[in-house]
Amino acid sequence: MSNRIERANSQIQKALQQILHNHMNDPRITPFVGVSEVKVSPDFRHCKIKIALTDGDYSKADEIMSVLKKSQGYIKKQLSQMLDMPYIPTLDMVFDRNLQNAIRVEEILKTLDIPAENQDDEQI
Repeated sequence: MSNRIERANSQIQKALQQILHNHMNDPRITPFVGVSEVKVSPDFRHCKIKIALTDGDYSKADEIMSVLKKSQGYIKKQLSQMLDMPYIPTLDMVFDRNLQNAIRVEEILKTLDIPAENQDDEQI
């Protein structure tokens, strides 16, 4: 990935975080909503944005994603004022389930009954 695209990804991610936490007045957008990843296309026309919930409450994920998708026009306008880019990309927001999956794996691992390793076996 080129340095230019990496820089654009970083700038878009920081700007989106600021928009979500400082500019959106919707109470459904909590401080626990974050941007986990941004991937802008090489022509800066399209951008895939992964939205993550850091509080572990995934019951409202569909509602939050709906609010964000309906607010895309406002978010794009804010981005255009904050960024100096040739184009403000089309935003494709998707819910990032990686944190949710990691928490689930952790819960499963805690329930496993794994016996302690015997040190005598290691000396053979």
